[in-house]
Amino acid sequence: MAKVIKPPSILENGASIFLAGSIEMGTAENWQSRVEKALSEKDIIIYNPRRDDWDSSWEQKIENDKFYEQVRWELAALEKASVIAMYFDPKTKSPISLLELGLFARTNRLVVCCPEGFWRKGNVDIVCHRYDIVNTSDFNDFVAMLEGISDVAYQYQQRDKK
Repeated sequence: MAKVIKPPSILENGASIFLAGSIEMGTAENWQSRVEKALSEKDIIIYNPRRDDWDSSWEQKIENDKFYEQVRWELAALEKASVIAMYFDPKTKSPISLLELGLFARTNRLVVCCPEGFWRKGNVDIVCHRYDIVNTSDFNDFVAMLEGISDVAYQYQQRDKK
């Protein structure tokens, strides 16, 4: 069974997928819940940054303790994850997701879904091509890839225990 971990919960060791990508509350679909459901029977940790107690009034400044905690949690989970699944919702701008794509493009841990209509699809596609990042424009293909990758991540994690 998949274990979903959201901020500010403590990160755990094991095969894991971080659900990076569009959130923009009120604009982006809750695609993370669709991935969670698809992976629910897998033996995998799912890091979902979509915080249940998010408050849009939090100032996005380093001095704001809650905001600081959120960003630090996300960065730590991104660094810890076996796989980073990144979805760009065409209804959003997703500047932080674009930043994260740049930060983790060279890690060989990204799987990207960038559908037609995303305002910077060309840039995303070129970065993915340049760094050999798995990239699809179809959400169902994206989920199918994650289902397969979760099995591989688990196998690697089990091998590393020996």
